[in-house]
Amino acid sequence: MVFAYYNRLSPAQKRVYRRSDSVVAVDLPGDHALRRRAEQVGAALSREDRPAVQAACQELADALTSALDIPPVEVRALAARPSKSWGELHGLYTREDASSRPRITVWMRTAVRRQVVAPRTFLRTLIHELGHHLDYELLGLADSLHTEGFYKRESSLMQQIAPFNADFHLQQQVTAVARTAQGRFLVSTSAGTEFDAGSVVIAAGVGAFEP
Repeated sequence: MVFAYYNRLSPAQKRVYRRSDSVVAVDLPGDHALRRRAEQVGAALSREDRPAVQAACQELADALTSALDIPPVEVRALAARPSKSWGELHGLYTREDASSRPRITVWMRTAVRRQVVAPRTFLRTLIHELGHHLDYELLGLADSLHTEGFYKRESSLMQQIAPFNADFHLQQQVTAVARTAQGRFLVSTSAGTEFDAGSVVIAAGVGAFEP
């Protein structure tokens, strides 16, 4: 399937489009290490720590480009998204010339409400922009176009990297939280379940706590 704008492309661009559309996945070696980097991005984002978010994004990008043996890309994390009449800009990939490093820019907050972007949404934006970098450096394409293949490659990267697919344990209460000797947390529930956690986030509404 081709998108509607395909018919407006030049013959050379159509060749790039078809080549992009034919590649539907990117296999990553060492995806567990990349997943840990992605977890650091989410942790820094939850703290609303922009320098830490940028550093974590750069580490993830460096790990991915190193794993694929392609040139690196610079990552900048900025505050609120820019917006115009067409909407908000989530991320941007730029290549100026052969002498300068390509750059990815991502934004931490929504344009209107200035709310911190959800971790999974933020990570997908970063991976989307990394997908443009891979088009040039891994696939050797002359341009990076939004094709069905491009979005499938983005999804394949998300499936391998994203750490935010959580298991839900319902109809039980947390009965104890104890700090371990290793500095982690042992969380026990009324169902007898125990969790060894690196961090504990409490999100509660009215009536969620009992004496």
